[in-house]
Amino acid sequence: MAVIQISESEAARDLSGLLAKVKAGEEIHIGDGKNTIAIVQPPRKDVARKTLSEAIRWAEEQDLQLLLDDKFSDDLEQVICNHEHESMGTIWEE
Repeated sequence: MAVIQISESEAARDLSGLLAKVKAGEEIHIGDGKNTIAIVQPPRKDVARKTLSEAIRWAEEQDLQLLLDDKFSDDLEQVICNHEHESMGTIWEE
């Protein structure tokens, strides 16, 4: 995969061109002149796609307690991280 470095202003000026390059398989590193601040790349094809309901089912199988409270987003983030690290892929639906 080719890696292309561009500036923030280049990315903003030509988003459709940037996405065309990503669709063609290139990885784009967007920087501020000193640091890379974002990386845009094609989705990994080796990762099975999982739905949110599948991730929640997985969490329940692990006896994780998920409550719909003000910390639910933290719980969900933990499920996502653990789910991906166990080679189960990403849980976000396309």
